[in-house]
Amino acid sequence: MNSLHPKKSLGQHWLFDVDSLNAMAEAAEVNSGDAVLEVGPGLGTLTEVLLNHGANVTAVEVDKDLYENLISKSSQLSGQYKSHLTVINEDILQFDLSSLPKNYKVCANIPYYLTSNLIRRMLECNNPPSVIALLIQKEVAERIVATPGQMSILSVATQFYAEIELRELVPAQLFTPPPKVDSQIIQIKLRGKPLFPDVDSEKFFQIVKAGFSEKRKKLRSSLSGGLRISKNDADDLIGRAKMAPGSRAQELTLEQWHELAKVYCG
Repeated sequence: MNSLHPKKSLGQHWLFDVDSLNAMAEAAEVNSGDAVLEVGPGLGTLTEVLLNHGANVTAVEVDKDLYENLISKSSQLSGQYKSHLTVINEDILQFDLSSLPKNYKVCANIPYYLTSNLIRRMLECNNPPSVIALLIQKEVAERIVATPGQMSILSVATQFYAEIELRELVPAQLFTPPPKVDSQIIQIKLRGKPLFPDVDSEKFFQIVKAGFSEKRKKLRSSLSGGLRISKNDADDLIGRAKMAPGSRAQELTLEQWHELAKVYCG
């Protein structure tokens, strides 16, 4: 362990603060017997907390050195803990999420660069988790819970699939090495049923992606370019959805995206 150092290339910042680690497990609503996916377990500090909560942990670590260290540590665990831990050396974006039990939970301190891709993949996969608790950059956590005026594809997508709650702040100085910004725990609880069951999610996000395709431009220009329709057709779409002609993507509510998608699909 003494020879292991955080790798800047992998965005590694290790956390040893017990209160923060327990707050993460609490945000993931980890109970005894739960299947929990941990992404980037690092030195295994959060892994130990999850095991102490009685979870069956699948820890996916892309760093070969850390993976081998975790394998070595797991071999020294008592029989009960050893049988509750599986360590896998793989990139989480390539990992087969369908291999996990239904209604698994996610609890992880992840590299900042991974946040958007990981959340979108977990929300949209065929076997999504029931709860996701992540420790991420505070600014990104705030973007995810954004309100109209500050919306982004990430906030629209996350709020479409889940209910979100910001939890404890974790100051930069609690990490090794300290990142340049503070972090925050975010809880993402997937909805039991679709938010808008009358619209196909692919069509919904086709509209959303088109709307955000040209930042700083009005919605009519973005929809025209993103959907490959004329600006007159884009104006007609916006008007039929009963939206203001000068609307911009970041200003829309989820309900307004829903209206746009209904009109477009109709």
